[in-house]
Amino acid sequence: MLRIRCPHCGLRDHAEFTYGGDAARGAPPDAAASEQAWIASVYLRGNARGPHEELWHHTLGCGAWIVVRRNTLTHEILAARLPHARDEER
Repeated sequence: MLRIRCPHCGLRDHAEFTYGGDAARGAPPDAAASEQAWIASVYLRGNARGPHEELWHHTLGCGAWIVVRRNTLTHEILAARLPHARDEER
């Protein structure tokens, strides 16, 4: 089982959290973008290997959204922070 350290609640089982997607994804294209740009934005994803930042929602806890840095090969949780935390606070 994965254990995620919530910045507010401390170490918790991953069952308390809901996966929210890739934290590194950019904004969707604007309304004037081509159909291909929208298809790429909505459906096409890379398959990250190694350390990767993901968004997780502490659904059964404090309700905070956090950015979790996780190794996708080993599932090791490397770090967790609030989304607005500056890089040097990681």
